[in-house]
Amino acid sequence: MKTPEFVIADTSSLIVFKKIGRLELLQFVYSEITITSEVESEYGETLPAWVRVENASNQEQQKFLEGELDTGEASSIALAMEYPDSLMILDDLKARKVARKFNLVFTGTLGVISKARAEGYLNELKPIIDQILETNFRISDQVIRALLSKHEE
Repeated sequence: MKTPEFVIADTSSLIVFKKIGRLELLQFVYSEITITSEVESEYGETLPAWVRVENASNQEQQKFLEGELDTGEASSIALAMEYPDSLMILDDLKARKVARKFNLVFTGTLGVISKARAEGYLNELKPIIDQILETNFRISDQVIRALLSKHEE
């Protein structure tokens, strides 16, 4: 799969990568990511230069989505709807279900580390997964086994 031109991240992936000291993996894999000002507020840290901030122009759509999702997720999905060829980095299951309804393409934090491993930015996934598990990020044992197996670890 070719790297999308426009990658939109929700807050959770930024927070997880920041907590484990590997925020740069997002830049290695995607060069530049875009977040909304709502995600910027939720993240609450200074952003690197390779993170752009852009808001959805359809605020009515965003408000509608906020009926089901938190503000950051709703704003990210509303923005992704304006860029049909975008890729979202989205971890929340409910947000993924909503994104799927709109035929949006998404990956998650684990998809980012899988891609980083596949592209040679990481030598091993297990140490990164162990670090992620030390945060409040939940990953099932089945998902961990599948991911490690995919990369022959």
